[in-house]
Amino acid sequence: MAPWHLYLMTGMYVLAGAMHFIKPKMYMRIMPRYLPSHKFLVHLSGFTEILLGIGLCFEQTQKLSTFGIILMLVAFLPVHFYMLSSKKASAGIPKWILILRIPLQFFLMYWAYYYVYL
Repeated sequence: MAPWHLYLMTGMYVLAGAMHFIKPKMYMRIMPRYLPSHKFLVHLSGFTEILLGIGLCFEQTQKLSTFGIILMLVAFLPVHFYMLSSKKASAGIPKWILILRIPLQFFLMYWAYYYVYL
């Protein structure tokens, strides 16, 4: 049986991915302008989060899913930095929260890495 925190991680990514479909406008507002096809990218990233989250539940896909999560979080870093670039890009989120989200991304990467190597 997997540890409870693996199920927590699974739920977190599945819920976060589902939110891309429930509230897509929220995610499109924070997309950097230099990226094309915002709606497609929002849906693709949501689908990817759900798929990788579910993949954590199965021993056969757990390792691949953790690597995918790490790569996804790296790919999302430019969005977090973009949100710090202007008041409009911040989507109304206080700057201190936006700043804290960056180290949080690295913690989430480590958490996924934990299941692969530790």
